[in-house]
Amino acid sequence: MPIYAYRCSACGHAKDVLQKLSDAPLTTCPACGAESFSKQVTAAGFQLKGSGWYATDFKGGGSTGAAAPSTPADGGDAAPKAEAASTSAPSTPCGGSCACH
Repeated sequence: MPIYAYRCSACGHAKDVLQKLSDAPLTTCPACGAESFSKQVTAAGFQLKGSGWYATDFKGGGSTGAAAPSTPADGGDAAPKAEAASTSAPSTPCGGSCACH
């Protein structure tokens, strides 16, 4: 169950509350009884460590080998597909040489 941070805008009382996701948010301040008790936006309470996917794919915000576009270094099978597409021109008035097709 997540822990939510609440704060009263009337008296300033703050409290962390363990609640289910399905529980209704609290509105009554336990200190002053005012209906101004609301959830605060807080940072996550955990940090991922180690060498898992989160470190290799997302650490540093830049693109890595996993996020880079895949282009075969040895010619692979991507080149024949590109050639096959260019040799079979569609039967259109422009012959497939314009950007409309």
